[in-house]
Amino acid sequence: MSGRTAPPSSARREEILRLAGTAGPTSVEELSERFGVTASTIRRDLAHLTDRGLLTRTYGGALPLVAHPEEPLRRRTGEAFEAKRGIARWAAAQVRPGQTVLLDAGTTVGALAHELRARAPLTVVTTGLTALGALADADDVEVLCLGGTLRHLSQGFVGPVTEAALERVTADAVFLGADGVSAEDGVCEAEHTQTRLKELMARRSGRVHVLAHAAKLGRRPFHAWAVLPAGWTLVTDDSADPRALAPFRGAGVRVVVTRPDGSAVD
Repeated sequence: MSGRTAPPSSARREEILRLAGTAGPTSVEELSERFGVTASTIRRDLAHLTDRGLLTRTYGGALPLVAHPEEPLRRRTGEAFEAKRGIARWAAAQVRPGQTVLLDAGTTVGALAHELRARAPLTVVTTGLTALGALADADDVEVLCLGGTLRHLSQGFVGPVTEAALERVTADAVFLGADGVSAEDGVCEAEHTQTRLKELMARRSGRVHVLAHAAKLGRRPFHAWAVLPAGWTLVTDDSADPRALAPFRGAGVRVVVTRPDGSAVD
């Protein structure tokens, strides 16, 4: 254990949560060394976070951590509002009237659906209730809902019925949301039903875009991943750290950084 001054317990616990959501499994010993406190102090922190439902731990060593539970979509609606609006505005500008686009579930894609009202006439195929709500009264937009089993947390349809309907359509472009996104592994979600569907959506589309504000870059909160085809585009906001963007560019991903007005940073 190092001799540096340990951070207050509240700050330390917030950092433990952040590490669990980005770095993945972390041991008690590693955390003890990182924060300059005893292993027993770390165990108390983990017990506190576990009791609050923010972490889960395995038995027999109590080493791995799992990120905090998936938040319902309604709690995420106001998160990074300006960043999401800029991303949505840029994405909408990539759609030409008369095209067919696939829209995922999620708040950022829901913001895109609202922006697409100005790009009509077009056809929107979607799995998300946010997109359906945004386009319900858009008379010049043909809306096709893929249906299926509704995930209440994400307000999106998943499952075999959704997948069967998807096999009967193609699109000029797809716009996917993400709980986390990695240059190496693709899109991270809470369940494999979500990631399988995202992979199928990508296969049925000409251009693949992932809409993810800066806080989601490199984030690995869960263990289900959607592998994306080569040449996909990451669309994020101008608060993104260049160090977080470098792995994507190094992997051949097209990276677009947007301002709140929807313009792209050069």
